[in-house]
Amino acid sequence: MKYIFITIFILMTIISGAQQIQAKKVSYGNNPEHGKYINHRGFKMYYEVYGKGEPLLIIHGNGGSINNFEYQIPYFSKKYQVILADSRAHGKSVDNNDSLSYEMMADDLNALLDSLHKDSCFVIGWSDGGVEGLLLAIRHPKKVKKLAVTGANLIPDPILSTDPWVVDMVFKGIDSLKKLSPTTEVKRQLKLQHLLVYEPHITHAALNTISCPTLVMGGDQDVILPRHTLEIAENIKYSNLWILPNSGHSTPIFYKDLFNKTVSTFFAIPFSKKEKEQRFY
Repeated sequence: MKYIFITIFILMTIISGAQQIQAKKVSYGNNPEHGKYINHRGFKMYYEVYGKGEPLLIIHGNGGSINNFEYQIPYFSKKYQVILADSRAHGKSVDNNDSLSYEMMADDLNALLDSLHKDSCFVIGWSDGGVEGLLLAIRHPKKVKKLAVTGANLIPDPILSTDPWVVDMVFKGIDSLKKLSPTTEVKRQLKLQHLLVYEPHITHAALNTISCPTLVMGGDQDVILPRHTLEIAENIKYSNLWILPNSGHSTPIFYKDLFNKTVSTFFAIPFSKKEKEQRFY
């Protein structure tokens, strides 16, 4: 059980602990009434669907699962058909293959949308889920109608993108995991940790190809540096930027009402870009 203690530093572990502040009324992520599997590229991908309306895909981060969005599912399912999946090697989407990348996970989500016959949808991505959302818009642009990402990053750099303390902590965790017996769970954790410090590698040129309106979000005290969040927004043609004061990486939990309302408004109103004298308004 030693490896479980080691992986406490994973950001999504912190998120899971925060979510226990309130008791869950619905077992999101473990709901037989709403949960199904699809077989895709060597693993069974678990997903759940809630509500009716235009499709909305919500993507969790590293070490997370569907249940990270207990505050978003009931809110957005009143208007949208909310689709959530446990990403490859997360939750119930068990994947014992050796390789894992954000590109693979983005392609998995595209396959899920294909299986559900969804030509395009709104997308929310949190943390590594934001990375997957960006890659989905880059690799499968027709699938994304509007995109909202929070706490995403383009590169795993302790100076340019991410708090150095976090990067150092993850590397120490990797070293500790490598000393343990290579069980299935240890191998899975190593794959997840590897993503945090060696990926992604999304170029400005790739961001420039994103054609859907995109809301780029982050906390002013996020583990993803605010200047990096600004960098993402500046390289997406149709983007809005929201840096939330006094917020860290877990805006969808600790500022859930404001987060939900802001994203919902962004999805609902036509995108507009201020030009010339309009920038004074």
